[in-house]
Amino acid sequence: MRSYLFWSLLLITFWLTLGSWRTAAVPEKLSDYGFFKGNPANQEPAAGVVPYALNTPLFSDYAEKLRFVKLPTGQSVAYNDSAVLNFPIGTTLIKTFYYPNDFRDPAKGRRLMETRLLVHQPEGWKAFDYVWNDEQTDALLEVAGDTKAVSYIDNKGVTRQQNYTIPNLNQCKGCHNRSETMTPIGPSIRQLNGDLVYGATNENQLLYWKKAGMLTGLPALANCPKTPIWNKPETGSLNDRARAWLDINCAHCHNPKGPAMTSGLNLSISETDPTALGILKTPVAAGRGSGGHPFDIVPGKPDESILMYRLNSTDPGEMMPELGRKVVHVESVELLREWIKTMK
Repeated sequence: MRSYLFWSLLLITFWLTLGSWRTAAVPEKLSDYGFFKGNPANQEPAAGVVPYALNTPLFSDYAEKLRFVKLPTGQSVAYNDSAVLNFPIGTTLIKTFYYPNDFRDPAKGRRLMETRLLVHQPEGWKAFDYVWNDEQTDALLEVAGDTKAVSYIDNKGVTRQQNYTIPNLNQCKGCHNRSETMTPIGPSIRQLNGDLVYGATNENQLLYWKKAGMLTGLPALANCPKTPIWNKPETGSLNDRARAWLDINCAHCHNPKGPAMTSGLNLSISETDPTALGILKTPVAAGRGSGGHPFDIVPGKPDESILMYRLNSTDPGEMMPELGRKVVHVESVELLREWIKTMK
């Protein structure tokens, strides 16, 4: 009886809190923000909303993404080549997840799944998630997460069917946690140092941001760091591309200030200590997630490396990353296998 009363009171408290949160100044529909012209499903940015792309983005079960940033009127962000840009209060980062109906032919349309917002408020960054309706006319605010079945034809012409998981707000906070503070993950100088089409013009994003008054202190482009594109060998060495993939997919947790700091594993692109990177490093507490292997990375032996075991797993108790994926990213696994095989 006591247990029943406890859980009943907890549930009532939750719904009262949720109700008061929803009545705060948080729009119920994505269209209420005015980020997009006309039909928001077209994802055509309104004035002041600027598209951007990352050289090597986070893997999210093969979903494609459209990214936009809206800075406060008259404000900019300062150049910083060592971390994610420090956007001013009032900034909104917008990211729409979608699946092309046929990855081989964009003209066949797409299905929008969700649009995530990171809003920089005076008290810090806040995450809000909007889930697209079946009619694809608008996206509605969602705090509890969801799972939706999706079907598409991949680049090889194979029809794929899978469940797409929409995180709840607590899970958003888990991935964006840096020293117990929510922070963006992707938009850094090295990730933005690449070309993007603006209307009919193809232009380097950093130069575009500078010209638009969005970025200050930009040095000569040749002096700016640049993340290679993980699956394009012409953009970087095998080592650089593997490190780039690990940096964006794993290092937001596996770094000295992240949620997985106690693991002692640092997969940041700036890490130079082989042991911290996982090479011949014993896990602190991997449990069955080790797959019976003694080291995170064994040079020359990907099949004996915990890193590869966990990236190949879809078991919730073993797989890495823990959130954001339900299927194996086959192509990146191949890249990382080759990377470990070439280690001496």
